Amino acid sequence: MTLMALHVIIPLALILAALALVFLKDLYHMVVVFAVFSFLLAVEFYILQAPDVAIAEAGIGAGLTTAILIIAIRATNPSGRRGS
Repeated sequence: MTLMALHVIIPLALILAALALVFLKDLYHMVVVFAVFSFLLAVEFYILQAPDVAIAEAGIGAGLTTAILIIAIRATNPSGRRGS
C-alpha cells in the first residue's frame, strides 16, 4: 500500500470513528472506539513525520485516557449503560 493511499484511508477511518462515537449508546463501546480513534490519529502523526507527537498520542490518548475513562465509567455507573 502506498503512502498516498494511507493519506486517504486513515482520515476516512477517523471520520467513521468520530461518527460512530456520536451514534453509539454503550459507554464501553464508546471508549473502545475512542481508543481506536486515538490510535489512528497516532498513526497519521507518524506518517506525517512527527514521531514524538505520535508516541505522545498513542501513550496518552489511546492508553492512559482509555484507562481513565473505563475507571470513571465503572465508578459512576457499574453497569456502564446510559439511563440505567
